[in-house]
Amino acid sequence: MNQQIRLFGAIAVRPAILPLLSQFETATGFTVAAQWALNPAVKKQIEAGEAFDLVITNPNLVQDLTALGKIKAGSQVAFGRIAMGVAAKAGSRSLDIGSVEAFAHALKSARSIAYASEGTSGGYFSGLLERLGIADEVKPKLVAISGGQTAPAVGRGEAELGVVPVTSILAAAPEVMLVGRFPAELQSYIDFAIGISADSTNAEAAKQLSEFLTSTAVDDILAAKGVERH
Repeated sequence: MNQQIRLFGAIAVRPAILPLLSQFETATGFTVAAQWALNPAVKKQIEAGEAFDLVITNPNLVQDLTALGKIKAGSQVAFGRIAMGVAAKAGSRSLDIGSVEAFAHALKSARSIAYASEGTSGGYFSGLLERLGIADEVKPKLVAISGGQTAPAVGRGEAELGVVPVTSILAAAPEVMLVGRFPAELQSYIDFAIGISADSTNAEAAKQLSEFLTSTAVDDILAAKGVERH
């Protein structure tokens, strides 16, 4: 019998996980039906009764959903973290964002900056502009982009720069290039964890997928896509 695992994941991890799913399906004979949304939407939809077997989202959201009885207690495992980066259209002139000063200067000099308005990264970036004291100057240049489309929008020329998790930038190649990661002092890693549904009809298969995605065997593939293990 071909068992199907319903995977519900955050858009930021999609580019890193998709190449692994066919590998898992070939090895196990299971099929994985994946759907993706921004982190806050993942939580909302599960709260509203969305059926799933395995979820990948922020650890605090996994904890919240466990407390609500939606995720099986004790099933939470760390998946990895994704750094924030700056995207530009492929072939653009190189840009220095290596120091806090250079980063702030690049943002102030940009004509327009795309960001994921409803996602975890967008919330962090808005707060960061306040922290750097450049919010008034930069906010008029911001272009709010909906779920998962920030880097492709830069590739289409809808904004000069994009601020988004590194996974999304690497996935938008060759139209888009990674200018660089945020400077260390400003970096905010977005953490991801895996949880198994408390109501999963396929808990054993979901557990196998969780173990596969957290195994060291896939570390190199994930690293190439922008996911760092702790």
